[in-house]
Amino acid sequence: MAVHRSKTSQRTSPETERLVADSISLAASGSQVEDRFWEERLRTRLLKLLKNHHQSVIDAALDQTFRINTVAFEVLADTAETLAESMSFEHEGTHWDALLIAMPIVAHTRYQIPSGPLPVSLIEASAGALQRAVAAEGTQFAIVPWLYSIDQMPHSHTQTRTLLETLANAAVSGGEMKLELRDMSETIAVLADPRFILAVIIAPHQQPIFRWQMDGPQRQERGVALAEWQSAMYDPLCQLLPGCEFELLLPEAYFTNCRLADKHVRPLSIRAAVNFLESTLGVLPAGLSCVVGAFGEEQADEYRISFSLKGSSEIIYGVIWPLYDRESVASDALNDVSDEESPIKRICDALHDAGVEDVFRHAVLFTPELCDDCGVPLFPDRQGEVVHAEMPEDSPSQQPLFH
Repeated sequence: MAVHRSKTSQRTSPETERLVADSISLAASGSQVEDRFWEERLRTRLLKLLKNHHQSVIDAALDQTFRINTVAFEVLADTAETLAESMSFEHEGTHWDALLIAMPIVAHTRYQIPSGPLPVSLIEASAGALQRAVAAEGTQFAIVPWLYSIDQMPHSHTQTRTLLETLANAAVSGGEMKLELRDMSETIAVLADPRFILAVIIAPHQQPIFRWQMDGPQRQERGVALAEWQSAMYDPLCQLLPGCEFELLLPEAYFTNCRLADKHVRPLSIRAAVNFLESTLGVLPAGLSCVVGAFGEEQADEYRISFSLKGSSEIIYGVIWPLYDRESVASDALNDVSDEESPIKRICDALHDAGVEDVFRHAVLFTPELCDDCGVPLFPDRQGEVVHAEMPEDSPSQQPLFH
């Protein structure tokens, strides 16, 4: 999901202090015996907060550990995510394990990426493909009949836990899931964005959930499962996503796949921007120039990529490349492309792959300014000013957005 960056908080509550202390203690543990002690204590505190919908306490603890102890932050973040997306429970004398999964569809288009209710045929196709390619023998599942945009997903740990419990109850009982899908937030129109189908898979306690966990002939490696999933879902999704090019990722745990989809869409957003400018202005990719700069308050939170016509200083379009929790850039390496894994190297590679040859990289950290009038992000020009991206006057007035 979105990057977690520390915010200045008010007075720390006792609940927050206890979460922080337990996370630091677990991070400092030197043995598995001690690990188990602190893990149980941390899980008990977090479960109580999740059940009582005290998200603000969890957020405050994440902010504090992010500032003072990055290892403790990772411990706390991973534990909170685990408890939000998975659970063990008993139903009619049987003990079950449940996992909330996301089935990402990373799409780009020149038109619009749909979201909203899923047709029955698509739900049936998803259930059949899950059963054949992904879910282990003996599992049951419940699929939400909705194609989610990122704006409509549960974003907090408490919201995610509530969805998990609702779907787990539906999966184990075969009953109707009680979800309010009519008042979903509107989807922002972007030309490169992930879509998600959400589901819960339940398995008898301590039994495999996925096929790659199984033994014997039923075992199926992740690569084989992905290929079968993509093959089974391609035609049904083509009917659901007309005019879109898309890539299917392997169904996996909710938070992991949300981050993975966000990362996969970043190079597609660059390609979608280049395709849009080519079709709208009739300019080939080689006729474009780009300026790339890092933006953030104290550290790089994102890169902003400005597009202009080659030979012109006017910024006509912009794309944002967000950074996530486990991505960081040193202040002296903001424009260093020597590291193959660095964000700036990936951005430049994506631009070159899209056919853009002229790329200028700034070495300074820009303040993430927005336009005072319309609130859109401002983008860097070659002189180091942040400006409003403006399409030429004779271009279509309806401008799409990019992820």
